[in-house]
Amino acid sequence: MSATEKSKEGEESPRVEVFLDILSRVPPSDVEAALTNCGVVPTAEAAELVLKSPICYSRPKSAVRFFRWAKQSVQLTAYAWNLLVDILGKAAMFDPMWDAVLSMSQEGGGLLSVATFASMFTSYCARGNFKEAAMAFDVMERHGVSPDAVALNSLISAMCRRDGGAQAAWETFESYKTKVAPDADTFAILLEAWEKEGNVQRAKSTFGEMIVRVGWDTSNMPAYDAFLSTLVRGDQFNEAFSFLQVMRTNGCLPGLKFFANAIDIGIRKGDHVNAIAIWQIMVSDAGLVPNLPMYNAMIGLCCSVGNTDYAFHMLDEMPLNGVFADSVTYNAILEGLIKQNKAREAEAFLAEMSKNEQLPSTSNCAAAIRLFFQEFNPSAAVDVWHCIVEHQITPAEESAKELIAGLLNFSRLTDVKKYTDEMIDIGIELPQSTIENMKRTFGKADKLHTYDQIARRMKRR
Repeated sequence: MSATEKSKEGEESPRVEVFLDILSRVPPSDVEAALTNCGVVPTAEAAELVLKSPICYSRPKSAVRFFRWAKQSVQLTAYAWNLLVDILGKAAMFDPMWDAVLSMSQEGGGLLSVATFASMFTSYCARGNFKEAAMAFDVMERHGVSPDAVALNSLISAMCRRDGGAQAAWETFESYKTKVAPDADTFAILLEAWEKEGNVQRAKSTFGEMIVRVGWDTSNMPAYDAFLSTLVRGDQFNEAFSFLQVMRTNGCLPGLKFFANAIDIGIRKGDHVNAIAIWQIMVSDAGLVPNLPMYNAMIGLCCSVGNTDYAFHMLDEMPLNGVFADSVTYNAILEGLIKQNKAREAEAFLAEMSKNEQLPSTSNCAAAIRLFFQEFNPSAAVDVWHCIVEHQITPAEESAKELIAGLLNFSRLTDVKKYTDEMIDIGIELPQSTIENMKRTFGKADKLHTYDQIARRMKRR
């Protein structure tokens, strides 16, 4: 709303409040008399504000009487007439709605427009009256309004907004496409409807006809988004990728909506090859910037299938696109390195995480400690424990169990005593199996007295 419009609305506010008060409390049969007796004169601007109010939409009979009363004193605008048609249509008062349209046609002056009929289409289709909506389209020309592509689009869009209306929209399109030339928006509306219904075959035929009739159009992104999204959701991922390649050749690419959907589906299917290929088209050809959740999802996928090299490539790429990694990003990569038994890389990456003030998750801590002991690197395992204690990463029971088990295997009994005491101090309980293993190992080393010290501390706690 412009400053001028706000100013006018402010000026009309007291007048409008008087009218709305009458409409809200006076029975419809007495509205006109009450308005006349209130002593306030209507204006065209006030009439518009009154008619677009919720009160008029909830009391359509009173709205009609207000309109009739105001029309006696002032020339009402086309917008006011259209509001009246909309009020009557939404109230399913279709006969009075057509009476209003007839009056608009008789008065002339350009009162009737495509917007008038678009309102009627919406009202009919909202109640599932598709045939009546099409009949309204048929008589547009009799009332001096050209049934052009904008009108056709308004009709099929109204049908598509109703659940199950896509079929009616398609039949309407088929009936009128030889009389009214469809444009790019026509096909975008239909393709979005097929996407909503998951109708892959109709989407393909509609897309093919679109290319024949309107050709490739870089601005028709919603149509490309809808078509490709329908394919990937219909489990035709490879075909969607093939169409995407054709679109790229013709300089027409979908928007972020499709790429996000396609990558999400690729991730859920574990199809990292196609997901990466689509990602590269999105970043390199479409010039779209992924957000942090998209990066995290792709990095997680790459790591889950063992492609940590590409995950590192994406991690390096993120700051160039103004996206900064978080703990989810780092832990996804760390988890991938651990699962691939890349102990050296995991140790180095943990150091990088520390520099960037990113903490490993509890599950990654336990898994890293286990890996480092398996790869004969107990010092790295101990470093992970130090990180847990320093940063209070909880719960720490699983990591504690792995640390003690690893130290026992390496016969580092002094460290077992040291770290068990530390665990007792911070309230960590070791499982019974670990305690029994501890007792056996200390017994074999003829150091049961040390174990007894640990056991007594555990009992006192």
